Amino acid sequence: MSLDTETFDALIDTVRRFVSERLRPSEAVVAESDQIPDDLVAEMKNLGLFGLSIDPQYGGLGLSMLEEIKVAIELGKTSPAMRSSFGTNVGIGSQGLVMAGTAEQKAQWLPKIASGEIITSFALTEPDIGSDSANVKTRAVRDGNHWKLTGTKRYITNADKASLFTVMARTGEDGARGVSAFLVTANSPGLTIGTPEKKMGQHGAHVCDVNFDNVAVPPENMLGAEGDGFKVAMRVLDRGRLHISAVCVGAAERLIADSVAYASERIQGGKPIAQHQLIQGMIADMKTECLAAKALVLQTAVAKDAGENVIMEAAAAKYFASEMVGRVADKAVQIFGGAGYIADYGIERFYRDVRLFRIYEGTSQIQQLIIARETMKRGG
Repeated sequence: MSLDTETFDALIDTVRRFVSERLRPSEAVVAESDQIPDDLVAEMKNLGLFGLSIDPQYGGLGLSMLEEIKVAIELGKTSPAMRSSFGTNVGIGSQGLVMAGTAEQKAQWLPKIASGEIITSFALTEPDIGSDSANVKTRAVRDGNHWKLTGTKRYITNADKASLFTVMARTGEDGARGVSAFLVTANSPGLTIGTPEKKMGQHGAHVCDVNFDNVAVPPENMLGAEGDGFKVAMRVLDRGRLHISAVCVGAAERLIADSVAYASERIQGGKPIAQHQLIQGMIADMKTECLAAKALVLQTAVAKDAGENVIMEAAAAKYFASEMVGRVADKAVQIFGGAGYIADYGIERFYRDVRLFRIYEGTSQIQQLIIARETMKRGG
C-alpha cells in the first residue's frame, strides 16, 4: 500500500520538523541520561511512527517500502537512538507477524503495536550464535498443550521495554529447517530480562539478554508453520536491512550538512577552511558516497515494492550504506579537527553511534557472503 502524494508529503514535512525542532535539541540529554524522554515517545506515538509499516486496517500508516525509506532517511538525521525507540515496532519486531501471522494473531497484536501501546522485540542472537542464525540453540520442546522454551538470547534491542517477543527456537533437526518462530509475551513465567548493556554508542537505545527457563507458549503463538522460523527471520531481515540503510543515508546527510556549516565558519590561514582544497576533497568524497548509497537504497525499495527478489540488493544496500556512513563520520571528525573530538559538538557521538550499523542485522562480512552467493546464483 501507499499514501496519496499530498498526504505523504505532509507526513514527510511533519517528520522533518519533528526531527529538527524536537529530537535534535534533545540529543545531548538522551546521550547523557541513556533514556528517551517520555514526552518525546508520546509524540512519536501520536505521529504514527510506531505503525509506519503496519496495514491501516490495524491502525498503522501502511507505508510502501519506498515511503518507509524516505521517512527513515529523515529520521536518520538525529541520534539513531531516537529511531530505535520505535524501530523494532516498525521493523524486525513486527514484520514476522505481518508476513507470517494468522488473521487471529494479527488482530490480537498489530493494533497495539501500531499505536505503540505494545513494544515489540526480535530475539534471534544468542551468546554463541550471531550471524550463524540457522544454528540457534534455544530449544522449544512440546509438553502437553504447550511448547516449553529454554535458552538465552543476547543483545536484544528494546528487550527491557518489550511486551511481545518474536523468538527463534529449535523445534527439530539441526540447521535452518529445525528452527521455528514463536510469539512470546514478556510476562510469561520463566522469562527474565537482563540489565541493559553499557555500549560504545547509541545511548538511549537499550539492548539486554532475554532468558527463557521452561517458558510455556501456547501452540497458537507459533508464527508460521513448524520449521519456518529461519525463513521468517530472513524475510524480516531483508526488509530491516533496507530500513537501516536508509537511516545510514540520513545520518550521512546530517554529518555532511554539519561539516559544511562548520567548514564555512572556521577560519584558518585567513579564510574559511571550506576554501582549502583538501577540505573540499573530503566533502566531495562524503557527498559522492552518500548520493551513491541513497540511489541504491531508493532503487532497491522500488524493486521490493514491485515484488522483485531483492535479497542481494538489500544486502548490498546495507553493506555499502553502513560502511559509507562510517567513512563519512570519520571525515566529519577530521574536518572539525579538535572540535570533532569534543562532546559539545556531537560529532564524536555520531562517530560512535554509526559504528553499530556495520554490525547489527547482519555484519558487513555477512552481507558480502549474501551478495556473492546471490550473484553466483543469478549467474553474475
